[in-house]
Amino acid sequence: MTDSHARTPAIPGVLVDPLRNRGVAFTPEEREALGLTGRLPSAVLTLDRQAQRAYQQMQAQSSDLAKNVYLEQLHDRNETLYFKVLTEHLAELLPIVYDPTVGEAIEKYSHEYRRPRGIFLSVDRPDDIEKAFATLQLGPEDVDLIVCTDAEEILGIGDWGVNGIQISVGKLAVYTAAAGIDPSRVVPVSLDVGTDRASLQEDPLYLGNRHPRVRGADYDSFIEKYLETASSAFPDALLHFEDFGPSNARRILEQYGGRYRIFNDDMQGTGAITLAAALSAVKVSGVRMRDQKLVVFGAGTAGVGIADQLRDTMIRDGADAERAAAQVWLVDKQGLLIRDMTDLRDFQQTYARDPAEIADWERSDGQVSLLETVRRVEPTILLGTSTAHGAFTREVVEAMSEGTERPIIFPISNPTSRIEAMPADVIAWSRGKALVATGIPVEPVEYDGVTYQIGQANNALLYPGLGLGTIVSGASQVTAGMLLAAAQAVADQVDPSGPGASLLPPVDDLRESSAITATAVVAAALDDGVATSKPVDIAEAVRQAMWQPVYTDGAAA
Repeated sequence: MTDSHARTPAIPGVLVDPLRNRGVAFTPEEREALGLTGRLPSAVLTLDRQAQRAYQQMQAQSSDLAKNVYLEQLHDRNETLYFKVLTEHLAELLPIVYDPTVGEAIEKYSHEYRRPRGIFLSVDRPDDIEKAFATLQLGPEDVDLIVCTDAEEILGIGDWGVNGIQISVGKLAVYTAAAGIDPSRVVPVSLDVGTDRASLQEDPLYLGNRHPRVRGADYDSFIEKYLETASSAFPDALLHFEDFGPSNARRILEQYGGRYRIFNDDMQGTGAITLAAALSAVKVSGVRMRDQKLVVFGAGTAGVGIADQLRDTMIRDGADAERAAAQVWLVDKQGLLIRDMTDLRDFQQTYARDPAEIADWERSDGQVSLLETVRRVEPTILLGTSTAHGAFTREVVEAMSEGTERPIIFPISNPTSRIEAMPADVIAWSRGKALVATGIPVEPVEYDGVTYQIGQANNALLYPGLGLGTIVSGASQVTAGMLLAAAQAVADQVDPSGPGASLLPPVDDLRESSAITATAVVAAALDDGVATSKPVDIAEAVRQAMWQPVYTDGAAA
């Protein structure tokens, strides 16, 4: 045979289909039926043995990024094995497959590109959206969850264009590992509207649109077409929005939240998990939710989204709407937000203060500082979403402690280089009085003979269960009641009353935690009248809906 006729031997299709591939777990009978005779080593390993080997291989990698790459390659080969490993070691691997390591993977995505995963939609070709979804060859009832991103505000690293597809992939991996969402029924989506990052536009290997971000009417039309097409093609799917820019995220949610089954994790998920920590802290402080006074430092999408949910909970606890809004103060880069400022975003205006109210407050360079705000307001809760490292100074924490007996202090910015204060300092400066939760994992803190367990306000404690509950109930929308139910369910999984007790449960058993949360969400969907499925035994329906990483009969056929 001449070289012109030479070719690489074909790999049987089942071995390159991650949903069907079992590798050396295929039995002799399956190998015969699938045309794999002689294509695999003789030994047949169980899934447990395969998972043992894969975990050892992952551990042998030289860095967290290398571990991320290894796991993604496993994901591309054998989804069941990938989720078996991830589920069994979720607390350890969550920072590898998602934040913070996924941030580094996103930055290098175009240079380390291996194979596509998901759907890539371009603002330059909006008429291709329907065709793109059609390539999945899935029917209207075949998709439960779609995670999309336009990657304008990825984690703490900003605009990364089409590279942000990895955030959608990572989010879905957590949904499956933590709540058993079937990986064959999910779709990651990149909404490529361009990028304002010059280094990407100029990079010859960059895989996305090489033009500035499209904004205005063309952007809005693209988003509307995406929503219409996705919801028409897959009417039962929850449409999860991730890492959009602040103004777009809020506008999309407010404009379409009543028409489509939408969830925005940056606004609603972050708000709900922080609310869960607050509900736990309130049990200890003894101050009712309706009486809380909240100062938010960092008045972007996340900060105001959290403020909204805490305000709504104050109202549910008996405060009227005007009073509840008046108990929230926003501080941003321009200081305390005041109504006569010309650069306020629309979503900040609800909480901006009347200039007359603060006429005699001390100012520096025309601004009312965080410290001055804390001294004057005497808040019960101080929330940090600013990414301004060290912003909660000793003076700020001491002022909080003087104004309330058990100050609730949540520096939830991440990563560590951007946290407003480390818990060890907050506890020491408050003389052990502060009730603390963070956005990063923190080791226990020793102070005055007490070991303080620091709860992590990790969205993974909440959104997987919320998503599962939405799917099981068939909820037509994600309501405020469902978010509150999820937050309360998470808060109820921990007893915060003991000395130094955590305000939030650990991430060690997320599947059990997510099942509890999902059960509460289904009940709330029923109460709110948005459920289209009404199971008799909610807890059993939730558990039956949870996909398990096992090789099932017929899966290889």
